[in-house]
Amino acid sequence: MFTGIIEEIGTLQSIRPLGKGRTLEIGAQVVLEGIAVGESIAVNGVCLTVISFDARGFAVEAVEETMKKSTLVSLSSGARLNLERALRADSRLGGHFVQGHVDFTSEVRSIERREESWMVEVVFPPSASANIIPVGSISVDGVSLTVAEKRADSFRVSVIPHSWEGTIFHTYRKGTQVNIELDMLGKYILSYLQQTQSKGLTSGYLKSLGY
Repeated sequence: MFTGIIEEIGTLQSIRPLGKGRTLEIGAQVVLEGIAVGESIAVNGVCLTVISFDARGFAVEAVEETMKKSTLVSLSSGARLNLERALRADSRLGGHFVQGHVDFTSEVRSIERREESWMVEVVFPPSASANIIPVGSISVDGVSLTVAEKRADSFRVSVIPHSWEGTIFHTYRKGTQVNIELDMLGKYILSYLQQTQSKGLTSGYLKSLGY
C-alpha cells in the first residue's frame, strides 16, 4: 500500500530479460533508507518487490503480466522514474490509498501552463468512466492527484510546482504514456453496488447481509 506521495525520482540503469518479464536496476538514494530484500517499492505507480540493493540503487523484477498492464514495457535505460516506499502503519496518509495495481495505461492529451500550476489532461476508456468523478482521487504514474474536471473521455488534473518538479511530470509531453490507478475505495463501493443491483434488493438478500 502506498500514498501517492513521490519520495524521489530514480533513474533506470539497466534492463535484463526475465523470461517474458524484465529485471530492472534503478539508481536511487532516498528510498534506500531502511530498504530490505522483499520490500515493496512503487515504480511509476507499479508495486514491485526489491530483490537486491547496494549503496547506489536497487533491483526489482517485473513479470510478464505486469509488463503487459503498465508502461514498464516501453522503458529504456536512462528513463526517469517516480519512486515511493510502501506506507508504514505509523505514517501520515498525505495522499490517498494507492495499491500499486495499474488499472489501465493511457496517454497525455494536453498540457496547459497556468500562472501557478499546470493542467494536465489524460484520456480514459469508457470502462473507467464510473470510477472517475470530479474532486475524486486518482493516481497518475503513482502520483496522488485530484480530478479537477471530467470530460467525455478524459480527465484533467492540476499539478502544483512542487509536484511538477518533484516527479516525472515535468518530462511529460503530448502523447506521453502513463499508468493510471483508479481510487481503490471507489472501486470497491462501485463493485458492491453493482452486485447488489444484479441480485435485486429483496428481503431475503437483506437478511443474508444481517439486516
